[in-house]
Amino acid sequence: MGIDRSMVDLSVNICGVEMKNPVTVASGTFGSGMEYGDFVDLSLLGAVTTKGVAITPWEGNPTPRIAETYGGMINAIGLQNPGMDTFIERDLTFLEKYDTKVIVNVCGHSTVEYVEAVERLSDEKRVDLLEINVSCPNVKEGGIAFGVDPKALYDITAEIKKKAKQPVIMKLSPNVTDITEMARAAVSAGADALSLINTITGMKIDIRRRDFAVANRTGGLSGPAVKPVAVRMVYQVCKAVDVPVIGMGGIANAEDAIEFIMAGATAVSVGTANFNDPYTTVKVIDGIRDFMAEQGIKNLDEIRGCVG
Repeated sequence: MGIDRSMVDLSVNICGVEMKNPVTVASGTFGSGMEYGDFVDLSLLGAVTTKGVAITPWEGNPTPRIAETYGGMINAIGLQNPGMDTFIERDLTFLEKYDTKVIVNVCGHSTVEYVEAVERLSDEKRVDLLEINVSCPNVKEGGIAFGVDPKALYDITAEIKKKAKQPVIMKLSPNVTDITEMARAAVSAGADALSLINTITGMKIDIRRRDFAVANRTGGLSGPAVKPVAVRMVYQVCKAVDVPVIGMGGIANAEDAIEFIMAGATAVSVGTANFNDPYTTVKVIDGIRDFMAEQGIKNLDEIRGCVG
């Protein structure tokens, strides 16, 4: 029943961009790869997804910003970033050394800021795909409103598509009643692909300090605790729209990643697990290949969306 590992084809195509395998990283958990260079050969990844970047620098939220929880973590970083000039000069230059695709995550406080950021990136040859973060739950203004209102999501997607030269991935929030309504709004406005889920709004209280564990009070819950929710939402979205989906939320090993692919995802992102084990991404890639060889699966199309 099994086949040789050399017969396994892990490649996937997202909006015309060919990735050597379906594994990338969740924005905000990997920087632009510099911090992980001593552990992971970035050329082994299907793509590097950068931390969110805005047209101007953001300071982010006050500290403390991170709290460990059962089965995951809460973060309230607030999308701190150095701004577009530094990002292009430093991060994109760094990524030129590697044979991998680059997905740049874009954030903003307003439609104008998103569009300006997209325009700045439009002629950067090192940028293969844009991921638009309209769903960060720990930013007090801007993204959260776009991520939970279908009309706002439609409008900002349409404006971004007017200026974007790279394919646009809209990153969806799980903090909604009906994820398929949001997916349809983004796709009807021209989104080329979708990614989900972003973090789930959560809270932790430090009972000894009698205060909130993070200064922002609430933050984004990620890690294994959110995976069943993420798999369900990816499945629903893949059934509702006909665009590639990048699935994420609690992926810690190859089995987790394969669940998302069987739910319909074209690719997957590894996020919180990178903090626990910086080698997680390459372990997931190797594990997917081993599973496929063991099961006699030559390419991912054979199992994508197989659960019906």
